[in-house]
Amino acid sequence: MIDMEDLQRLYPIGIQTFSKIREGNYLYIDKTEYVYRMTHSASSYMFLSRPRRFGKSLLTSTLHSYFSGRKDLFHGLAMEKLEKEWTEYPVLHFDMSMAKHVDKGGLERLLDFMLAEYERTFAINTVEGDANLRLVNLIKRAYEQTGKKVVVLIDEYDAPLLDVVHERENLDVLRNIMRNFYSPLKACDPYLRYVFLTGITKFSQLSIFSELNNIKNISMDEPYAVICGISEDEIRLQMKDDLEGLAKKLGITPEEALMKLKENYDGYHFTSPSPDIYNPFSLLNAFADGKFGSYWFGSGTPTYLIKMLNKFGVKPSEIGCKQLKSSAFDAPTETMTDAVPLLYQSGYITIKDYNKMLDLYTLDIPNKEVRLGLMESLLPYYVDNKTPEATTMVAYLFYDIQNGDMDAALHRLQEFLSTIPYCDNTRFEGHYQQVFYIIFSLLGYYVDVEVRTPRGRVDIVLRTKTTLYVMELKLDKSAGEAMEQIDLKNYPERFALCGLPVVKVAVSFDSERCTIGDWKIIGC
Repeated sequence: MIDMEDLQRLYPIGIQTFSKIREGNYLYIDKTEYVYRMTHSASSYMFLSRPRRFGKSLLTSTLHSYFSGRKDLFHGLAMEKLEKEWTEYPVLHFDMSMAKHVDKGGLERLLDFMLAEYERTFAINTVEGDANLRLVNLIKRAYEQTGKKVVVLIDEYDAPLLDVVHERENLDVLRNIMRNFYSPLKACDPYLRYVFLTGITKFSQLSIFSELNNIKNISMDEPYAVICGISEDEIRLQMKDDLEGLAKKLGITPEEALMKLKENYDGYHFTSPSPDIYNPFSLLNAFADGKFGSYWFGSGTPTYLIKMLNKFGVKPSEIGCKQLKSSAFDAPTETMTDAVPLLYQSGYITIKDYNKMLDLYTLDIPNKEVRLGLMESLLPYYVDNKTPEATTMVAYLFYDIQNGDMDAALHRLQEFLSTIPYCDNTRFEGHYQQVFYIIFSLLGYYVDVEVRTPRGRVDIVLRTKTTLYVMELKLDKSAGEAMEQIDLKNYPERFALCGLPVVKVAVSFDSERCTIGDWKIIGC
């Protein structure tokens, strides 16, 4: 006999269709109050940017059901009490995520396919011609046939452009096709009830929506801070049973389970002030599996991100902890002069604080899942693709450092680095600093580089639960010289109040052997 308590809760992992979630009795975090607010505001043209797998497509699908008059799907949700009329409008819903990794011909064929499908719906004879003229004709015919203004929903408008954002020539070709396709949205204004576009990145108004100067970007608007993603309040109120079930499975209290979820998947803010927002994809997977996995990163690190970090020469230690004005990160990606806009809009860094007086935002990596995932993605570039060996070494390294045995850890690192072939970068001290930064980050400990003290900068600070390590690195010099610098500048003094024993670690690298030469470790 089946125990009802053992029946698996249905989590909508990978399901982005509102009707399927509601009809299939899947878990749905009620966002319909935001849908009502969006569709009853002064602006009827809106754009929302959020990272991948954050619920943009589900939000677009919810709008589709709402404008289709599907009152039955909103039973028990906030919208049921808010909406009184339930008018059915003709909806044109274009999902541009199908246009990833396409060239000019592939993009044109996809637009033709999507337009032809709607042309059949409204009994229009498909004719050869520019996509924009066909879209104008489609909007006008839909309006004439139904007597209702038309709703246009464009999901992931930037999908065709993301993979070529680092390729100027291809970007220009595909962008022109998309600009041409979107151009009727301004001219057709008298026939349109509502236009909504989602994407990951923000391309400049001029480059994509040439004439569409009335589009409202709600990405950083406080009323829509929690429109995508899941807040802690939503977990406590709408997922209370799920949290208790996860805690029971793990043999911990619900509060302890929440703290672990918070550490791994929380920490996103898309405006300030904003509640803490959890990554919905990772969160639902963790509940479904009953464990804390790397779900968002496991679903694919975009190649364009790694290419852009490489293009702008971004070191792993430079990705987080920045203070900037919003114009530096909520900015068009095709004109960017550094990787910050792409890192922010893709969800690899997020808002952590805001200084109202200076109008400066503090940006940093959101959580443990993203930090570890980023470092794992960057590791191959520093260890000559010896990633499997490196991850095994990191696992043993964690054991060494957790036991307070830095000597064994450095022996292990020395042995591993000696297996990596010579490269030009091994002539630079900074290369080894970044290797240490990535490897120590993968251990899940706090690590920082170039930490200021009253008398200079410490190369690396590593903090475990029991010890704070102050590390000085030297290339082709002795570990003794590195230790002299630590003592001369009295680096440990800066950390005297941290409440942990401070250990001085001096490491010398041998550029000929491409590995650690010698080291000294002294407790303070």
